[in-house]
Amino acid sequence: MGNQMKWVFATNNSHKISEAQAIVGTNLNLISLQEAGIDIDVDETGTTFEANALLKAQAIFELTGMPCVADDSGLCVNALNGAPGVYSARYGGEPVNHRTNNDKLLTEMQGVQDRCAQFKTVLCVVGLPKMLGGGSELYEPLFFEGVVAGEILTEMNGVDGFGYDPLFRPEGYEQTFAEMSAEQKNALSHRGKAFAELIQFLSLTFSEGSVG
Repeated sequence: MGNQMKWVFATNNSHKISEAQAIVGTNLNLISLQEAGIDIDVDETGTTFEANALLKAQAIFELTGMPCVADDSGLCVNALNGAPGVYSARYGGEPVNHRTNNDKLLTEMQGVQDRCAQFKTVLCVVGLPKMLGGGSELYEPLFFEGVVAGEILTEMNGVDGFGYDPLFRPEGYEQTFAEMSAEQKNALSHRGKAFAELIQFLSLTFSEGSVG
């Protein structure tokens, strides 16, 4: 894809930034909102992952003029009719607290036989020019999705990762995300799959183009 592209990743979550940067490698240089000089919280008023990702990406692109990628991710539990879903980060209330979220999920799942769940990420890219070497024509917002199936355990296991990682064991594995190395998780995770889709799109679209 030529030279490294600098994009704003619409988050100040250091875990997300490091995880995503490890996945995209040298293809993209992802900078945080703070690094881009942005100090706002975009209200995630959407009821779908796609809507929230678009809200964030569009708002940050309009402020910076730089290509922006935003994600909305969540845990969707079958027995809870897809909850916590888009409300995953604040499932246990405000302010965001991973332990409170996990404790609430354990309480809701107490005695429940169906432990099936999936992590889902939707990425939205806004502001990607169709000619990276120049030109002002932009792509419409682009969406990339990643899903990983698994199950919710009855107790937390592992100390790495973040969010619901200590309770989520991906299908076909004995370890939770929180028991895996960053490399293992990135190779399996919903966010990893979504960013891999993005990188594949960029590679196919701009393989011969120069990158600004």
